[in-house]
Amino acid sequence: MKFRSFQKLVLAIAGVLLLIGVTSFAWIFGQSPLGLFKGSALNAPTAAMFVPKQAPIMASLLVNPDRLETLRQLSVKPGERSATRAEFEQFKQGILGSSDLNYKRDVQPWLGNEVTAAITTLDIDRDESNGKEAGYLLALATKDTERSREFLQLFWQKRAIAGTELVFDAYQGTKIIYGKIESESVPITVASAVVGNQYVLFANSPKVLRDAINNVQASDLNLQNSSQYQKTLASLNSGRVGVVFANLPELAKLKRKEAPTASTAAISLSLDRKGLVAETAIVREGSASKLSDKAVAALNHVPAIASIAAAGIDLNQLWSGLSSESSVAKFVNPAIDRLNQRWNLDLPKDIFTWVNGEYALAFISESEWVFVAEKTEGAEAAIAHLDELAKAQKISAGTIEISNQPVSVWTKFSPIGAANKIEAEVVGVHTAIGKYEIFATSVDAMNAVLNAKKETLANRKEFASAIAGLQKTNNGYLYLDWNTAQPILEQQLPILKIAELAGGSIFEHLKSIVITNYGNRSGVQRGGIFVQLS
Repeated sequence: MKFRSFQKLVLAIAGVLLLIGVTSFAWIFGQSPLGLFKGSALNAPTAAMFVPKQAPIMASLLVNPDRLETLRQLSVKPGERSATRAEFEQFKQGILGSSDLNYKRDVQPWLGNEVTAAITTLDIDRDESNGKEAGYLLALATKDTERSREFLQLFWQKRAIAGTELVFDAYQGTKIIYGKIESESVPITVASAVVGNQYVLFANSPKVLRDAINNVQASDLNLQNSSQYQKTLASLNSGRVGVVFANLPELAKLKRKEAPTASTAAISLSLDRKGLVAETAIVREGSASKLSDKAVAALNHVPAIASIAAAGIDLNQLWSGLSSESSVAKFVNPAIDRLNQRWNLDLPKDIFTWVNGEYALAFISESEWVFVAEKTEGAEAAIAHLDELAKAQKISAGTIEISNQPVSVWTKFSPIGAANKIEAEVVGVHTAIGKYEIFATSVDAMNAVLNAKKETLANRKEFASAIAGLQKTNNGYLYLDWNTAQPILEQQLPILKIAELAGGSIFEHLKSIVITNYGNRSGVQRGGIFVQLS
């Protein structure tokens, strides 16, 4: 068996199993006798008892992947079952990587209803003088202890034949087997154990397995009995088929970043007939967000062709609470910077501060943006100040008509050569419709807004379907139409291309992604993500 590193073994097994579950959702749309739409019988990972409280991250699939395959086969047309079965088998075999083991023959007979992977520690021996080596643990529930023992016996027999020197160690009544496997001249330690006739454990060090056994016997050491862990998971809805839990300060150390203000975070994964619903919970103190169970009417002024749109209530509060180091900020800031340069403004200072009502920011075509803001108290004075700022920067502020609607235009005039010619460049336009002020990057973009009529994002069936899997009471949405947003996102986030290669067919079936915020309750910031699949 060729391993480049045991870290890749753990991540591959856990990642592919989770991916199997996610990919299966693309074909799920009917009633199922298996009841997976209601979630797993397990409300939380039982293997959390092996994981220490300070573990940076743990991820679990709470159903057997074969149940997901059965559900998938029930929901596809008979003529498509052969192709989808082959795709599914390809994913499952990927669990074992480039090994001489076979999933169906060697793993499927004994694999139970839980797969949990964790980074248990940042340094196995807690001695920084000899470098840091993180501890990795993989726990597989077994439904047939004898078959799982036979699997391990076969696993180690093949390693011994290949020249691996095996070590057998008895610890607290549990037999641990480990050895160094040569891979590209680099020795990689792999350790395994069967614990309590219920779990098959793998780790990258026998010490990780000994610590896991200690965590079970001294319950105050394990994650399962952590008050922070219990608080975070309790804030999530039940009906999940997978869960990810992170100790954010420890995870920040792994990534060599400063500790975040939040302490822990969790993501629960559940099934919807149209895709995958992820609910998030972050333990963090913060002010309560403005929530509403009504649709954001500002979206009635966003053309239906929008590929990326953010809409909600009180942009000033949202922006003030957004950390400059957050993933969202790193994605949004480049777009804000481009608008700042185009409009010669400081958007957070000159516009966001007075947007206390509804708002919508949308990307409608190549480099074309539309911003809709509800005018609340002080808005009129702030909008008039924008025209004054434009004039101060030698940008002309005039008025034209578009579709019988008066529109203010910011125009920049520049001389061309020595021929006494002048070039006029429209850098921005804005107009008022009812209680909303609408800004756009060009006359064409404003024309698209004014002529959209009923062809708006709010009336688009695809958008309504994309938000259907989320709770109605929220602070707004970040919406991505995948087909049109993908090239834009790949340009902004190069790592996305790597994710697409790893994700395989899930990206082929991806239709849209919607992210929302459910507000802060009792010190827990909650949110939701709906991944719609075709």
